[in-house]
Amino acid sequence: MNTVTVNASKTYDICIGSGLMSQLGQKAAALEGAKTVCIVSDTNVWPLYGAQAQASLESAGFSVFSYVFPAGESSKNGLVFLDLLNTLAQHHVTRSDLIVALGGGVVGDLAGFAAASFLRGIRFIQVPTTLLAAVDSSVGGKTAIDLPAGKNLAGAFCQPSLVLCDIDTLNTLPREIFRDGCAEVIKYGILYDPDLFSHLEEKGLDFDREKVITRCVELKRDVVMTDEFDTGLRMKLNLGHTIGHGVEVKSQFALSHGQAVAIGTAIVTRACGCPDGPRILGLLEAFGLPTCTDYSAADLYTYTLSDKKRSGNLVNLILPKAIGDCRIVPTPVSQLQSFIEAGL
Repeated sequence: MNTVTVNASKTYDICIGSGLMSQLGQKAAALEGAKTVCIVSDTNVWPLYGAQAQASLESAGFSVFSYVFPAGESSKNGLVFLDLLNTLAQHHVTRSDLIVALGGGVVGDLAGFAAASFLRGIRFIQVPTTLLAAVDSSVGGKTAIDLPAGKNLAGAFCQPSLVLCDIDTLNTLPREIFRDGCAEVIKYGILYDPDLFSHLEEKGLDFDREKVITRCVELKRDVVMTDEFDTGLRMKLNLGHTIGHGVEVKSQFALSHGQAVAIGTAIVTRACGCPDGPRILGLLEAFGLPTCTDYSAADLYTYTLSDKKRSGNLVNLILPKAIGDCRIVPTPVSQLQSFIEAGL
């Protein structure tokens, strides 16, 4: 097992290894004070790991109940969020109790935002079961729900008390969902680590999971500890996301997050004329991720304007200058559509 420690507004460990699900109860008990645990999960993950997670928690002496919602981005909305809050209230959850987010990015976002909001804040544990959640969304404290106007527009910064990443859960992921998470893994290589990028080029989908997840988490840990609240360097983690979120929303979430991020990364890579562009596009394609879209620049411009990374008349774009070297470039809104056009 590898352990990465985050020292932010809250200090917590990220545990990465095989067979960790059975240790959930023991590690939750070490946080002290909780008597009741709500496991938040979705209809895909709960049948696979719900009973194991609940049994581990109950064996550690917790009273456990669950909140299971329909799987998919469409559930990350205000109605489900409020229903979860009401469920917590009906079970008399107190500030000393715990929420466990068992699932992928949607589960973690929804459960984390509920933890940030209920009683003005209770503790929660992230138990990511997808590659995307393991390397990105479970770490760093960003939580959110979607609004009709766009993705992740309502949320809070709320650091977990623990992240428990059992890499065995990746074995039950459909191949396309695993590929989806690879978009975020590739992102870390482009941003910070040419050696990681080369490892992915060499190994393809057969990369060393524990090693790569640990490296991605270390990189994100370093960013979060420098800029926890996303006012400076943490914005780099949005590589591919600004335009990618526009792609995702335009598709009405028919395209997955990873697919949209891959397209967004490809667009900015082409538009800025990155010398390493062929390698970046080649790696995305080698992992089975899309690099093109039929959506027009005008369509993507409209949806990108609603993105939360806009500040006044500027949109902060993350542009790769080379593998391992990306820059934050404030771009006037008036130039955004032509920039997107150049990358299509």
